[in-house]
Amino acid sequence: MKKLKLIDLWILIPYIILLGIGVVMVYSASFYNAMSNGGSTNQYLIKQGMYAFISLILFFITFMLKVKFFKSSRTRAFLLAVTLVSLALLLVRAYFNPSSRINGASAWINFGPINFQPLELAKITLILYLAYILTSRRSRLLDNEKLFDSLNVIREPVITVLTIIVLVGFQPDIGGALILGLITIVLISSSSIPFNHILKLDGSLLGAFLVGIFWIAKFQPKFIIKNYQYQRILAMLHPFQLERTSGNQLVNSFYAISNGGIFGVGLGNSIQKRGYLPEPHTDFILAIISEELGLVGVFIVLGLLGLIIFRMLYLGMKSVSTYNVLVYYGVAVMMLAQTILNVGGLLGLMPLTGVTLPFISYGGSSLLVLSFSLGIVLNLEATNKFNIEKHR
Repeated sequence: MKKLKLIDLWILIPYIILLGIGVVMVYSASFYNAMSNGGSTNQYLIKQGMYAFISLILFFITFMLKVKFFKSSRTRAFLLAVTLVSLALLLVRAYFNPSSRINGASAWINFGPINFQPLELAKITLILYLAYILTSRRSRLLDNEKLFDSLNVIREPVITVLTIIVLVGFQPDIGGALILGLITIVLISSSSIPFNHILKLDGSLLGAFLVGIFWIAKFQPKFIIKNYQYQRILAMLHPFQLERTSGNQLVNSFYAISNGGIFGVGLGNSIQKRGYLPEPHTDFILAIISEELGLVGVFIVLGLLGLIIFRMLYLGMKSVSTYNVLVYYGVAVMMLAQTILNVGGLLGLMPLTGVTLPFISYGGSSLLVLSFSLGIVLNLEATNKFNIEKHR
């Protein structure tokens, strides 16, 4: 119980508030569609409430575990095995049963009434795996004068991580692959690799990315422009011209944001959720929040998310444990990337990727993994505080 007294309230309180907001807004955003489809208006409320309750239990269990559990080779091996096998199964299923794809992607494994998204597990698996590897090889990374030598030290882990990212990309889930790639880059850049090596590595990756974008825009290869992800790029660039096709979701998102103004039209009174925005309780839930609660509601949600993210970054900057720093940064980047991709998509600043808004969008996989991740962060920080007080 001493550990509970050391829990970081700057993360715990916003987390609990966001869980509550998520349950309320999922119900508000979903009840019309549920009723129109002949289901119970409470079905998503009950499910999201159940997910939130289980997430709180998982969060508490994760917080109370001993830190050595997360550093255990058995834990890492188990998480890696489940992640790789489940991602591979998705591709095998999509190949032999193309009709299993949803919106063009194969991203879910069904266990009866429960849907599991391996991508979410891949995020925290990658963070824990890289944090341990980069910490355990810290001295070897510091001793290398050449970038190639530094990368050679972590060759096998990088291959493993790239395999996970490629499997996610082939679903195809470009948003998920992008998040995993950003986490990998940030963790490697925050490790013990010399700073000049990091500049070369990040510069090369950025250069390759920009060249790829220029190549697609310049030559427009057929195998890309026929892909639905490319249509999302066109929808971002020309939403109103494509309002009847690929730009429909984005245009209705704009209408929702415009209708809400500063204070919103009132909880439950959204117009765009009534058949205009598909699945308003998932990817577009922030648009519904904007319409019903206005910019005030949006700023509250984003402010709470920002508080959690920047608190983790602050804890990372003042921590003396390399492992803790990498875990803090990894979870912070995971949440930040999801938030930016979701909000950027709604505003038409980047293509829609189907990435959910942390703690708010409907879904159990994301909520459970995020809660598990925060439980690890607070566990590491509380354990660190306890050890400091113990040695005083």
